[in-house]
Amino acid sequence: MNTLIILFVFPLLIIFSYMFDAFARKTKFPSVILLMFTGIIVRAITSAYGFDDFGFLDNLIPVLGTIGLILIVLEGALELEIRKEKLGLILKGFLAALVLLILNIAALQWVFSNLFQMSTQLSILSAIPLAIISSAVAIPSAASLLNQEREFVVYESTFSDILGIMIFNYALRQFEAQQDLIGTTPLVSLFLQILGVIVISLAITYVLFRLIRQIDHHVKFFLILALLILVYAFGKLLHLPALVTIFIFGIFLSNVKSLLPRFLKNYLDLDQTEKELHEFHILTAESTFIVRTFFFLFFGFSIQLTDFNSIQPLFYGGLIILVMLLLRYVYFTATTFKIKPSSLVYMSPRGLISILLFIQLKEVEFIDLTTSPIDERVLLIVILISMLVMLIGTLKRSEQAHLKDDLIDEEEIPITVEMKIDSPESSENETEDPLN
Repeated sequence: MNTLIILFVFPLLIIFSYMFDAFARKTKFPSVILLMFTGIIVRAITSAYGFDDFGFLDNLIPVLGTIGLILIVLEGALELEIRKEKLGLILKGFLAALVLLILNIAALQWVFSNLFQMSTQLSILSAIPLAIISSAVAIPSAASLLNQEREFVVYESTFSDILGIMIFNYALRQFEAQQDLIGTTPLVSLFLQILGVIVISLAITYVLFRLIRQIDHHVKFFLILALLILVYAFGKLLHLPALVTIFIFGIFLSNVKSLLPRFLKNYLDLDQTEKELHEFHILTAESTFIVRTFFFLFFGFSIQLTDFNSIQPLFYGGLIILVMLLLRYVYFTATTFKIKPSSLVYMSPRGLISILLFIQLKEVEFIDLTTSPIDERVLLIVILISMLVMLIGTLKRSEQAHLKDDLIDEEEIPITVEMKIDSPESSENETEDPLN
């Protein structure tokens, strides 16, 4: 492929992705599905012309996925607003993410072990990626929900990302060391690790804040991103939950005035810092958009339609989604005391992190994936069905909102007219200062 073709293809892919995103905002149809289908179609066309040597994707997709993961967690943290009145909602989002993760992992592990005859280790390691909600898909798709529901989706999906990856890495370490998955010693060790990482993260956050204020070069935000990726790489090398560092840094960035200690505020011009942090947020969002675009395009490109020569992956994927939706419905019914399913039941799409952890699973030496019924085909089916279910939920919520607005218009307008007729002095009152 020569340079001129690449110069045509890459900008066109970004333009298509932008159009897909605009289309998704209007129709609520997930743009990720369109990106993956674009990749699948391009692969089918190239295969038809005899181009099938794309081994470089095996190395490129994990790199793009890891960078995308860092950016998504950072962007998700930047979306979180920490205030006293929101602590209840944050706690609900955290508990929903944690409880549903554990329930999904336990239920899918039972299904894989008893119905699919998979080993315990492989069952657990295959269940964890499928149990994680994709914040990269859930957060943009929640735009049509009510404010409180939308914020809940932001909290739940962000915590689901971080907790899911931590549980996956913890399970991987325990199985690799041939130790029990659940026990007092390993759980205490994990807690101390997280505590240590939090302390280190606060120190790194302090250093990065000082850098943001002291660097006078016109290019500095990409330096901060590079340092965050480097921190993640070191954490990965030392088998530490480095995503916690990214999350804490993002939380402090988005809540400078409320979370920064007083001694640190004295060194910062908060008004100027907030302006710069807003620019950093924009840079992060646009970088995430580019990385996510090419990740899902290349993931779709890596899929060949000839692999789907059986109905078995569709059956397995449908069963997995059914189990997860049932558990989600039971959880929200038990916590809200409402039998009728809310729109939050449908907001559990799978995406980038599930794909990334499945790719990481291929590199694990102590398990054999060649005979596993849970493969990329099943993963793709789960992702697509979960996004379609989410689409149904958002459309249902939008219809309910429109009906509610219509009812309000029909009921409130006559009352307003009557009030104006009955209260002729209201026009004089309306001109007064509203603070009085």
